[in-house]
Amino acid sequence: MGKINIAITGCMGRMGQQLIKSATKDKSTKLVTITENRIINKKISGIKPELNTKKALGRANVIIDFTTPKCTFDILNIASKLNKRVVIGTTGFTKKEEESIKKFSKKIPILKAGNMSLGINLLMYLTEIASASLGNNYLSKVFEVHHKHKKDHPSGTALMLGKGIAVGKKKDFYKIIGKKYLNKNKFPYGKKINFNSIRKGEIIGEHEVTFSSGKEIIKLNHEAFDRALYSEGAITAAKWLINKKPGLYSMRNLLNFK
Repeated sequence: MGKINIAITGCMGRMGQQLIKSATKDKSTKLVTITENRIINKKISGIKPELNTKKALGRANVIIDFTTPKCTFDILNIASKLNKRVVIGTTGFTKKEEESIKKFSKKIPILKAGNMSLGINLLMYLTEIASASLGNNYLSKVFEVHHKHKKDHPSGTALMLGKGIAVGKKKDFYKIIGKKYLNKNKFPYGKKINFNSIRKGEIIGEHEVTFSSGKEIIKLNHEAFDRALYSEGAITAAKWLINKKPGLYSMRNLLNFK
């Protein structure tokens, strides 16, 4: 098979810029389209940004989307009509929106992950194991730090880790979401999962899951130093998705974690 044609949406965003760098470096992919939700009168890596249209996205085999929930659904509507594969790194979806994505995946292959890093997906796997092993005698909470430009909180990755705790306890994640704190020095454990988000500086990403019995504390954590972790993971996901049938996949499927 020849090179995989890639389209990157949100090309002016921080992740969009990083994805362009990774896509142009990868010898098995060809960047054919970059899009933004407004007119951009300059070329990036020799490509002129376009609006999200059938014509623009129709050139690609796989669309990589790190934008906003509203934009993601615009992309999915177009992709489903064109029968294109989509890698979604966008975060901040509601439960209803998550269900809508599942409906789209019945028609087209979609790989969706709140974080494309191998390390983070391993952390989620370990979180599930720890949660299941420790049981209900241990309370848990999730802490995360990101750069000051990040708008959503908790991060998509923090929510992923919260879901990992819920899976381990065999509970509905949406029923055990606790309080969501922002920029607190300390935050409490609770009967539900509490989250604390710090927004400062240019930090790429730090995540920590903590379990406490009151007599001991267990911490699982991950720190990212380079945003290329996420973009390279997304390119790997695009290449993996090219041979898949319609369905909703995750990095866990790609990494073959049981």
